[in-house]
Amino acid sequence: MKHSSIRSPITPALTLFTMFLLCGCAAQEVGAEIKLASGSHPTDLTCPRTSNCVNSLPGNGLAALRHTGDPVQGMTLLRATLASFPEANIVRSDPLWLEVIFTTTLGFRDQVDFVLDAKTGEINYRSKSLVGRYDFGKNKSRMSVFSERFAAQSKLLPSQ
Repeated sequence: MKHSSIRSPITPALTLFTMFLLCGCAAQEVGAEIKLASGSHPTDLTCPRTSNCVNSLPGNGLAALRHTGDPVQGMTLLRATLASFPEANIVRSDPLWLEVIFTTTLGFRDQVDFVLDAKTGEINYRSKSLVGRYDFGKNKSRMSVFSERFAAQSKLLPSQ
């Protein structure tokens, strides 16, 4: 009896998708944090005209993070909040800025830049996907949760 092999049209697409996920996950390794000299951080936190980026600049719907105390205390609070996100890796920093990569469970990477304003006690941020033009609202929802945790964490730290 002859066995005929029937190929499903879904198989090649599924294979490509699986390869994409595996390669994407393997390429997500983030190295140790790089410390930069003061003033070497980006100052432009605007978003491109795609739906995969959010920021805390006025008129964009998300508020800047607020802290009391000096910049060192603000950065301590920011790092303590980041520690509650296991998918977050700080990749570069200076005394007033952090670049963080969040890696989703599917292996997609989002870059978040935090810039601390020493005079106002605000920490502005931009969160953007590093791949594609749409993120299904992930950056906005993550930063909303981050803001809530930041506010809660600020109540836990000793008075500033």
